[in-house]
Amino acid sequence: MQSVDNAVTDVAFATKKFFKRVLPIMLVMLVCNQLNRSNIGYAQEHLQADVGIGAAAYGFGAGLFFVAYAIFELPSNVMMEKYGAKVWLARIMISWGIVSFLMAFVQNETMFYVLRFLLGAAEAGFFPAVIFYFARWVPAGQRGKATAIFIAGSSIAAALSGPIAGMLLSLHDVLGLRGWQWLFGFEGLLSVIVGIAVFFVLDAKIQDAKWLTAGEKFALTAAIAAEDAQHATAAGGKVNRWKMLLNPQILLLCGIYFSVQLSIYANTFWLPSIVKQIPGTTDLSVGFLSAIPWVCAVIAMYFAAKWQDKAKSKRPLLVAALLVAAVGTLAAAIATPVLALVFLAIAAMGFKSASPLFWTIPQSGLHPIILAPAIAIINSLGNLGGFVAPFGFGIIKEQTGSVVPGLFALAAASTIAAALVYFLKERKTETAEPAASHDVVSPVVVTAK
Repeated sequence: MQSVDNAVTDVAFATKKFFKRVLPIMLVMLVCNQLNRSNIGYAQEHLQADVGIGAAAYGFGAGLFFVAYAIFELPSNVMMEKYGAKVWLARIMISWGIVSFLMAFVQNETMFYVLRFLLGAAEAGFFPAVIFYFARWVPAGQRGKATAIFIAGSSIAAALSGPIAGMLLSLHDVLGLRGWQWLFGFEGLLSVIVGIAVFFVLDAKIQDAKWLTAGEKFALTAAIAAEDAQHATAAGGKVNRWKMLLNPQILLLCGIYFSVQLSIYANTFWLPSIVKQIPGTTDLSVGFLSAIPWVCAVIAMYFAAKWQDKAKSKRPLLVAALLVAAVGTLAAAIATPVLALVFLAIAAMGFKSASPLFWTIPQSGLHPIILAPAIAIINSLGNLGGFVAPFGFGIIKEQTGSVVPGLFALAAASTIAAALVYFLKERKTETAEPAASHDVVSPVVVTAK
């Protein structure tokens, strides 16, 4: 029987090992995810020239991904709970890699639409599966940190996607393939290879981890079980997950996350075209210049995470991040192309920092019984912003020849989301939670007064 001190120490060591061994695997998966999501942004003009896909068709196809994502998110989540996060994450990666690879052979708008829809269906459930995996391996006090690092990885991945895309697009007519075909083909195959590797290197359960000692396995399993038991006690032992999913707070979370996703995916899919307005740019220079906002976002997310650890309430930080996004986007709309890139970097610091700040609120306050399905609903409905943003920008650009009105709309959406945060409830902490915290959390949320 372990003493309390030994158990706390073992939990701390086990969690530290998780961060060193498992989190890097998750980040590699996220890089592949980001590459396959954003590559059409760099291939846009080439698809128009070689396949005849115009701005509106491009925006609609880019957005179809998120329609499929929303439709299949919950079914994917149900299957993940049946087969386990390890198997389902590997399946998701392999299937989205195959579909992305097939994008190299797109020949018309219809094929483009079908493949984008299939890509969304293949990827659905990825983020909830990762969050659910964290919930089964990481104590509550460190779960927010794990999520923040994981989400920060998306900015690193976005920063890498530009230079990688620029180099692959430069392979014109190598082996008889166009640059955009190299882009889709290489990044798709990469995801398939990583997905296969994930199946063999990722452990399904704590007891399967050979890199943990017997004491660490026992202590970590007991800590997670104790947290689950305390949640069940707080809920009176009976929880109707579907009734809880209709909680107004979850719908409010969906609305705020929708706004965050609007900014993220408007920039993901249209930033390269905005950068191309700078005189003298090439595919390679556009790729590197497009990385600047995401590099700035990584730096901002680092400091936001440090402030988050010390904050009793995350709401003021989330409001500040959303307002920074609004101001940066508004300034970019009225600036010259070079200054627009600078202001979009400021905006990216805001909306990318908002994402991990946002997820600490539902993750700390939701009952574990509904954690995965609730996150799936928030993620799927919020991700519809990924349909509205590129499709809306495509229509605006085709009708006006400019994306400036779209930037004004993004600034307004971020401002409205900042106002909505005022109505958000959260669990208020006195200090940063220790690694082995077993605090009782209410079934849904506890109001921060």
